[in-house]
Amino acid sequence: MTSTAETVYAERLTVPLRWWVQGTMLVATLWLALVVAVPGPVAWVTTALALGLLAAALLTYGSARVEVRGGELRAGPAHIEVAHLGAAVALDADQTRRAAGVDADARAFLVLRPYLKRAVKITVNDPADPTPYWLVSTRHPERLVEALRAATSL
Repeated sequence: MTSTAETVYAERLTVPLRWWVQGTMLVATLWLALVVAVPGPVAWVTTALALGLLAAALLTYGSARVEVRGGELRAGPAHIEVAHLGAAVALDADQTRRAAGVDADARAFLVLRPYLKRAVKITVNDPADPTPYWLVSTRHPERLVEALRAATSL
């Protein structure tokens, strides 16, 4: 969480360390398979490219941000003024799974990450917006709810 005059809440949804470890092990396995089948330089170049692609994919996927700043909620690529938001509810792991699964509304805006088990469900009160709610993964759902409440009361 960042504290500035304008930013009430900020979080980056970075991928967990285990994803980096598992991805590196996958690339190492690729190298092991290649080094016995093709000339050494080809194996090393291919492995370097695979490692670069892995890093780019994990950094891109983990670059999503959740922020409450300047009277707006920003989640991933989208933003909405807090004046158009209703109730925000912190969900536990089971509630998040249900809200993203059997109880989901196809019109909802989702910023979900499989490695984050908790989320916040935020009702949208704008009659011109067909989106009924936003479901946003977060490591700190209670803090995000508090930040939204603080931003809407300003």
